[in-house]
Amino acid sequence: MKASSAVAAFDSATGMLRALSRFHTGRDVPAIGQVPAALELPMSGLLGAVNRLPVKAREWVYAASGWAEAIPLRRVGDVRADDLATWVTRHYPRRRYPVIFVGSANGALVHLAAALDAAWLPQTLLLPVRRRGVSPDDPCGDLAAVEGAGRALLAANPDFVLHHMHDPNQDRLMIAGMTYFRAKWCRLPEAYRRFIRHHLAPGGRIVAVDCTLTWPTTRVDDRYVFQFGALGDATPEEYRRGGPRVTDLLARYGATARRWDPPAADGESPEAEWGMQPALLDDLSSFAERHRLDLDLLRFDTPQRLSPAVADLYRSWYAGRNLPADRLLVESFLLLDPWQALRTGSVPYWAVFGTETFRAGLEAYLDSTDPYDEIRVLLFNHGTESIGLASADDWRRTAARARKIGVLTGMDATAYPRDFASLVRAHRELRKIRTRYPMPLPLDTADAAAVLTNRDEVIWRPAR
Repeated sequence: MKASSAVAAFDSATGMLRALSRFHTGRDVPAIGQVPAALELPMSGLLGAVNRLPVKAREWVYAASGWAEAIPLRRVGDVRADDLATWVTRHYPRRRYPVIFVGSANGALVHLAAALDAAWLPQTLLLPVRRRGVSPDDPCGDLAAVEGAGRALLAANPDFVLHHMHDPNQDRLMIAGMTYFRAKWCRLPEAYRRFIRHHLAPGGRIVAVDCTLTWPTTRVDDRYVFQFGALGDATPEEYRRGGPRVTDLLARYGATARRWDPPAADGESPEAEWGMQPALLDDLSSFAERHRLDLDLLRFDTPQRLSPAVADLYRSWYAGRNLPADRLLVESFLLLDPWQALRTGSVPYWAVFGTETFRAGLEAYLDSTDPYDEIRVLLFNHGTESIGLASADDWRRTAARARKIGVLTGMDATAYPRDFASLVRAHRELRKIRTRYPMPLPLDTADAAAVLTNRDEVIWRPAR
């Protein structure tokens, strides 16, 4: 099976890989990198028409678009880890990089890598698997339906650990017809080894990106865990025991139950989408030592923790270039564009998702820094009124903290969180920003490491 057919195009790691690799070829990210810029206008019109459909029809279109990318259940055992790793490395131009990051997906990291002229190789990829006849609110049914496929994937790929994730809160539209298999490498794949050996600049550094976030899981096999729920505003306790917010969600979506009944958790594992598998870090350390390469560790406890640090780094970098540092670009999930951020002199702040927790994190950052003249917010529309989702009006109030311009960019607030045309319009609106700057020379790695090391919540240090 072709790697490009096995990996979800709508996932965080894939979207971030597209954005960063396009940056390295001098390109921005129209329509989250899935269509050429020339097709943005007709695509915007098509998605605008979808926006005018009734809510249920819009949700069906969104779910169907994801289902079309999923692997047939019978083909899961045909996926090969080596092919996936090669597919990742082929995104990048064949040249030398002063830094190569390896590990957790993170939107702020994409901007850090862009500033450093660095590449990033993800540890985790999402393999969506088609299956029918299982309600989003039946986690045990999902595990039973695809456990055999999960075992087949692992039998064919001894370097994979499988995190089978089921989130009926944020992903309920997608998981109505598919399963999320998040595959994590526990050993550095050969394609990554080749890429590092051939494309790390002399004197360059490997940096392991270690998000230490964990989640309760159920052990299925030695290399197979089932994760119910995921990072957002709902807590692990709400996923497993229920509560008023769960009851309200299920009632709004017409479910017969008022709480979920998942398999009993028997341990903690790295969070499926964001957490770093420690075995890969160990193997990466051995590889670096064997080849006498410098290995650093960039560690943080939750994805958004890196966002204020990278925003401050960009702000100080702009000031050092005698550029204004009063334009903030707030991004979420895979709706991000490192090329446009640098061309418009925007300070990037990645908010992970559109929930109240991540909005509060942005508010805390704004409380701690000098005011911005301009704040533009890109909100990823995931189609579901999930637990803790902050409203468009809430996000608009946060944007209004700007002294001059504070807007939700490219979004129809009345259609949120089902404004799927915003995936195209956001980029078109960024391109209209008139004030632009020359693309800078890369930021010095040692300077960036020093800035990040001086923060209590983020660690950048030698790994050994």
